[in-house]
Amino acid sequence: MDDHPLFVRGLELLLPLTTDKRAEVVGSTGDASAAAAMISRCMPDLALVDLHMPPPGGIRAVAAIRRTTPRVRVVAMSGSTDPAPALDALRAGAEGYLPKTSEPGDLLPPLLAILDGWAVLPAELLRAVLRPSRAAPVDLDDEERRLLRAIAAGRSTVDIAEELHVSERTVKRMTATLLRKLRVSNRAEAAAVAGHAGLLG
Repeated sequence: MDDHPLFVRGLELLLPLTTDKRAEVVGSTGDASAAAAMISRCMPDLALVDLHMPPPGGIRAVAAIRRTTPRVRVVAMSGSTDPAPALDALRAGAEGYLPKTSEPGDLLPPLLAILDGWAVLPAELLRAVLRPSRAAPVDLDDEERRLLRAIAAGRSTVDIAEELHVSERTVKRMTATLLRKLRVSNRAEAAAVAGHAGLLG
């Protein structure tokens, strides 16, 4: 799914030639809202999705394909160097990301790797994913930071209640609120997020 006809045409011509007809384009659309329906109809092994298609956009297309045809492998593509859309696409269910600056012939090895079950990212995007962010993902007040430090240290609800001079019930309520704020489901994930984001210093 791409809104640049020349790029799609290049793939249609070059993929069969460079792969001894192992790879070919079986369908294309520039309409993000029609992408999932087209994938359901064509049932390809793999779908390439341009993240910069017109609204509702490539991210929504990735999510829709993932919902309707979960067995199809999805690869996001973009001509932008901004890692944020690529990360959004991975969260939406894409198995890989490739820059649109790639030559069609150079796409085959990563595409075959994705079909074999691998996730594929350019090195610079992988570094961006793995680089610890020093900025807090959420804005925590002093009490929430104290609570998070206590959770990360493995302190019990009773100990935390004593330290914060509140009831155990209040600690449980505060912990539930903190987990929601951090978008995690348990204390271990909260501790991991805190350490990764540098919230414990």
